Amino acid sequence: MNPSQPTTVRYQTVGWLTLAAALAYLCRNAVSVAESTIRQDMGLTLSQSGWFMGSFFWTYAIFQVPSGWFSGRFGTRKALTLFALGWAFAMMGICLTSVFLILLLGQLLLGVAQAGIFPASTNSIGHWMPLAHRTLACGFLAAGMQIGAVLASGLTGVLLIPFGWRGTFFLFALPSVLWAVGFYLQFRDLPSQNQKVNALELALIHEGRDTEAKGPLVKTNEFRTLLTLVNRPVMYFLCGQQICRAAGYMFFASWFPTFLQETRGVTVAQSGFLQGLVLVGTLFGSLFGGMLTDFIWRRTGDNRLSRSGVGAGALGICGLLIFGAWFVENPATAVALMALGSLFAALAGPCALAATIDIGGSRVPQVYGLMNMCGNFAAAACPVLVAKLFQWTENWNVVLLMFSGVYLTGAACWLFANPKTQNRDNQIGRESNH
Repeated sequence: MNPSQPTTVRYQTVGWLTLAAALAYLCRNAVSVAESTIRQDMGLTLSQSGWFMGSFFWTYAIFQVPSGWFSGRFGTRKALTLFALGWAFAMMGICLTSVFLILLLGQLLLGVAQAGIFPASTNSIGHWMPLAHRTLACGFLAAGMQIGAVLASGLTGVLLIPFGWRGTFFLFALPSVLWAVGFYLQFRDLPSQNQKVNALELALIHEGRDTEAKGPLVKTNEFRTLLTLVNRPVMYFLCGQQICRAAGYMFFASWFPTFLQETRGVTVAQSGFLQGLVLVGTLFGSLFGGMLTDFIWRRTGDNRLSRSGVGAGALGICGLLIFGAWFVENPATAVALMALGSLFAALAGPCALAATIDIGGSRVPQVYGLMNMCGNFAAAACPVLVAKLFQWTENWNVVLLMFSGVYLTGAACWLFANPKTQNRDNQIGRESNH
């Protein structure tokens, strides 16, 4: 260690959080590629399969705010360790059942366990990363989600043949247990708690801030805090864009392989590979979105331009590209347009994460939890609504028109979102006591 140079523990911290996101998405996204196999194996109807894929998101949405409170109260280190063990054991439990209701219960428990990942992770990024690099760190976190999703898309179709869907799901759950052990031993909630962080890195992390939270949050009435969040106009539009992004992403993460099988005549393995290509677009979009947002902020110091401007432009372009794919019959060209669209949609992800840190003060887990709760209610409803839409129209292609409109609506929400950095520690907590 060179005492004249800042240590780099902050990057290791982001690495742990990114790996958690990847492992979580590896587990949750395996379902979409295996959907037709599970449906045939268990004799499910199309509607039951839609409920199965969407059930995860109901509890995932409902427990966003409670999990955010839990992680804020007990710290990311304890919370994420517990969450990771929970989702790993829930995934293993799904492998053991042949009853539809217990299958749903496993998905519901998986949603509970994963609900607190990103409220906790976003809060830790706020503690560990300098303002000038915060959105890039959020981009890495979002990229971790897509790495897990891409791995699920690419590996599930291949592993289904030798191991079946039950064996595949069990294999996907094991790394999360190992991660939980390593994370608890290595991670610390605040930079000041980690002896490996030298004074230069601590000064770098604090650059541009007035204060850092030094311990547990100030005790406040949590119900009043929630009301304070809901009454802030920017939250309506942040929640609106999250609803649109989550619903659009959920189509690609759930019905998209089946959509390709039905409309483009591809095999199950091919549909998983093509889904992976779309998610690769999301991966690069997450990384580039973080870099672009931080670049604009460093040049202008304007939160609205760097957050809302990037978000609105990205989702608008995405909506137009998805609309263009509706006219294309060739599978490769259509998927290329949708992959490019998913790249632009992902540009808005780091903007949303950074915006929650900007306005949240010491209540970042609750702010992110509220926003993500709304988005995941939309994600939960998406598979069921898509199944109903197909039953009504008997036309899978009309789904593309719907999601083009969804992304354009998200762009409109970003135009009205105006996040302002809150430098006073415990800002929302103070407001809720008045």
